[in-house]
Amino acid sequence: MTPHFSSSNDDDIHKHALPSAKSSLLFHSSFPAKNSLHSLPLAHANKPSDFCCLRSSLPITMLAMARKVKSVSHITVGEFFERHGENLKLDPINSTSGFERKIVEPSVNRPGLALAGFMEHFAYLRIQVLGNSEVEYLNTLEPETRQQRIRTLCEAQPPCIVISRDARVHQDMLDICEEFSISLFRTPLNTMRFINSATFHLEHDFADTTTAHGCMLDFRGIGVLIKGKSGSGKSETAIGLVERGGALIADDHVKIRNVNGELTAFTDDFSRGFIEMRGIGIINVTNIYGLGSIRPDAPLDLIVNLRPYSDLNQVDRLGITRETENILGVDVPCVDIPVAPGRDTARLVAVTALELQLRRLGYDMAAEFNNRLSEKLAGKDFSSPFTTNY
Repeated sequence: MTPHFSSSNDDDIHKHALPSAKSSLLFHSSFPAKNSLHSLPLAHANKPSDFCCLRSSLPITMLAMARKVKSVSHITVGEFFERHGENLKLDPINSTSGFERKIVEPSVNRPGLALAGFMEHFAYLRIQVLGNSEVEYLNTLEPETRQQRIRTLCEAQPPCIVISRDARVHQDMLDICEEFSISLFRTPLNTMRFINSATFHLEHDFADTTTAHGCMLDFRGIGVLIKGKSGSGKSETAIGLVERGGALIADDHVKIRNVNGELTAFTDDFSRGFIEMRGIGIINVTNIYGLGSIRPDAPLDLIVNLRPYSDLNQVDRLGITRETENILGVDVPCVDIPVAPGRDTARLVAVTALELQLRRLGYDMAAEFNNRLSEKLAGKDFSSPFTTNY
C-alpha cells in the first residue's frame, strides 16, 4: 500500500538581496590604513557608536530554494494498521472489509457524547476510541437502546473504531460494525496512551515532506545538513564528523518532514548507514565506526553549503548577518564554507555547529566583538574576563 501524496511548490520562499556585512561594519579584513577613516562607508556618522551596527539592526537574509513538497491528503485504515499496528498493539476483531476506508484527519476522538445521543459537531472523520467510560456506559443501556446508539455512531461513517484496555465487546457492536464495513480493533493499551501514540504516528504520516541532496548528520546534538556541488567533499566531511563523534543520518538523498513546525531529517531504511566516497565506493559506516555512528533521524538545525574557494569574497567573514533557508515554511540557519585543498572542512563544520549551540544558549561571539569595537571607537575602556594584568 502506498501513501496518497499531492505535490506543490513551496510558495513561501522568497529571495532578498541584501548588502553584505562588510558594507555595514567599520571593521573587516581589509581595514584601511591609519588616519583614513574618511574612506569608510560610515565615516559620516555623528558619533563613534554609529560606526558599528548591532546584530539586532541587521536583517536576516533569506535564501530561496524551490523544491517539491509532498502533502498527504489521506491514508487508509489498512495502511494505518500495516504501519503502526504492531506498535499500537492493534488486534482486528472483525473482517478487513473496512480497511479501504480513508483517514483524513491526523487525530483521534472519544465518542462519549455521540454514544449519549448528542451528534452535533461530532468528529466523524477521526479514528474513534472507546475507553472504559464509553464501554461501561454502553453496558448500562438496554439492549435496544445500545444497538440504536451504536448504529447512530456507525451511520456517521467513521474510519474505524478502537476498543482500548482489551475491553469486552458486545456482539451488537461486532454485528453493526460488520454491517457498515467499519473495522473494529482491540488494544491492551490504556486509552490515553493509545491516543497519544496514535496521534504521534498520524502526525508523522500526514506531515509535509520534501527532499534535499547532501549529507545529514547529528553532531553533538546539532542536526547538520551538508550541501554542495558534486565533488565538493560532502562525504569526506561527513566521515570527518563521524570520526569526531557525529552520527550519520543520511547520505545523498535526505528526506525532511515538518511536524508541528519542527523539521526532522531521515532517510529510507534500506540506505541507512551507507555512504559513498569517491575512489573507495560504498561503505557501511556502522561496520567501521560502530553502532553509535548512525541514527534513524535528527532535527534539522543547520545547513552548511560547501562552496569553491574562488567564492571566498562572496562569503560572510564576520558572522554578523544571519542567513537562513526556508524549508517547508521553517527558516533554518545557513552558512557558506569555502572549500580548498588543505582545509580541514570537517573541523570548520564542527566549529560552526558548536557556534550555533552557543547562540542558542544566548552567547553570540560576533555580537560581543561588535560591542567591544563600538566601545573602543567611543573611547571607552572595556574589561575582558580573559585578560590578565601583570
